[in-house]
Amino acid sequence: MRLKVGDLVVYPAHGVGQVESIENQPVNGVDSSLVMLRILDNSMRITIPARNVAEIGLRPLITLTEVNTIFERLKSPPAMMVASNWNRRHRQYLDKLKTGAIVDVCDVIRELMTMRGNKELSFGERKLLDTARSLLIKEISMVTQREEARVGQELDSFFPPPKAAAQ
Repeated sequence: MRLKVGDLVVYPAHGVGQVESIENQPVNGVDSSLVMLRILDNSMRITIPARNVAEIGLRPLITLTEVNTIFERLKSPPAMMVASNWNRRHRQYLDKLKTGAIVDVCDVIRELMTMRGNKELSFGERKLLDTARSLLIKEISMVTQREEARVGQELDSFFPPPKAAAQ
């Protein structure tokens, strides 16, 4: 991936960021090219060795065409994860979010949103769902130039309403 200052990219598990600079600096006595990235959601700054960009999972924003593909993927029935133990599922979901791959983020959302229609999610599951939804909504909002609230409503319309808490 060839980066230049001003590019918008997705940093796994953190979301959309902008390349602020690309600098050559000595690291352990060796001149290294470093990418300075600012996450747009919280202004966090991240420095990435240019040679590690692919390994980290940094990727360009999806395209408008890919938004439609993502929505179709979200509408399709999930292939539920085989792990019945919540801890294993949680680890699998975290691993998927860490890849930064848009299809992995979609799979986490699709599975948890479907599960949420059948049972109340645990605190950890709700937190993972919120994180995944936020990552996807922010990216789609940037690509489509639509308000995040509208993108979130559209995403939510693909799934059954949440199962009400037992009273």
